[in-house]
Amino acid sequence: MPNLENLKKQAKQYLRWHREGYYPVAAEIRAALSRFQHLDDKEVLEASFRLADAQDLIARQLGFEGWQALKTGAAVMADPKKQSTPEPVLRSISAQLFVADIEASCQFFTSQLGFTIDFLYGDPPFYGQVIRDNAQIALRKVWEPVFVGDIRQREHLLSASVAVDTSDEIKRLFLDFQAAGVPFHQTLRKEPWGARNFIVLDPDGNLILFAGPGD
Repeated sequence: MPNLENLKKQAKQYLRWHREGYYPVAAEIRAALSRFQHLDDKEVLEASFRLADAQDLIARQLGFEGWQALKTGAAVMADPKKQSTPEPVLRSISAQLFVADIEASCQFFTSQLGFTIDFLYGDPPFYGQVIRDNAQIALRKVWEPVFVGDIRQREHLLSASVAVDTSDEIKRLFLDFQAAGVPFHQTLRKEPWGARNFIVLDPDGNLILFAGPGD
């Protein structure tokens, strides 16, 4: 468990991120602090956020009511046997794709796959996120190839996986993408274990699996 001085440094880092308008931190602020829960990412980053707020965020992430409770309970934190903090619960996952051009990638996801842009960060953008329903895909600009040659397509290495609930949905999704001219690494097929899926090839060579149940 980090000591109090390290936690103070973490709080200052959150404060800097907020001042710099770093979008990924907005979700953490909203999840931890109730007065931000009704705000979207942009509104969170535009709202007043002080060092005391950042310290409370750290405290709540560790299971304390606030910074003062964390400080008085520091001795308890140091002894794992005395901790009453519940086990962390993973609430969501966001895939991250490495791309050469954020704006071109956003154009592909929005015009052909039906996603919308959640946010773009940087001028010019070097990080962003696209969303469709509950699916979130982060896009990270890189200036050199992450993989050498065609290993991803040769070895069928997936960069992301997106699931739907019914066989009708996976069929409809495939037909929609096909009509939009989406390039496929694998067209719709039924796997030996019963699932139906297909794999999309994005402009940067990322393979994105879309999967649903069989009939």
